[in-house]
Amino acid sequence: MISLNCVDVIKPRFLKSLQLKAFVKSLILSEGFVIGDVAIVLCSDDYLLKVNQDFLNHDYYTDIITFDYCENGIINGDLLISTDRVLENSISEKTDFSDELHRVVFHGVLHLCGFKDKSKKDIEMMRFKESYYLNLFVPRETIGV
Repeated sequence: MISLNCVDVIKPRFLKSLQLKAFVKSLILSEGFVIGDVAIVLCSDDYLLKVNQDFLNHDYYTDIITFDYCENGIINGDLLISTDRVLENSISEKTDFSDELHRVVFHGVLHLCGFKDKSKKDIEMMRFKESYYLNLFVPRETIGV
């Protein structure tokens, strides 16, 4: 089951919950995995900073933290996403906020599917996959193109 929740933020008006859940399910199936339980949690910078400090011992802001509980090809995990950080990224990268939010969600799901982003080669593959799924699933009018 895919769930979408908000903690200390309001869900962006453009974000269609059922559509986003369908995108995530399709991505997981396209990568050859079984859908388990994936929680997408939209939150503020302050909330995610506290999670980063408490669980990862990191003292910095980030756009997403992915907690991976996958086993035996079944995708289970929690994606905690700072909408504050996603908005700032969209401004600095000159992209649409909706586009950037979908990209970050796909990024987290790709991590659950085993993709990494530590080496240059891994980062290139991650960006390729993010763009591929963004173009495949997200209707152009949804992302403001």
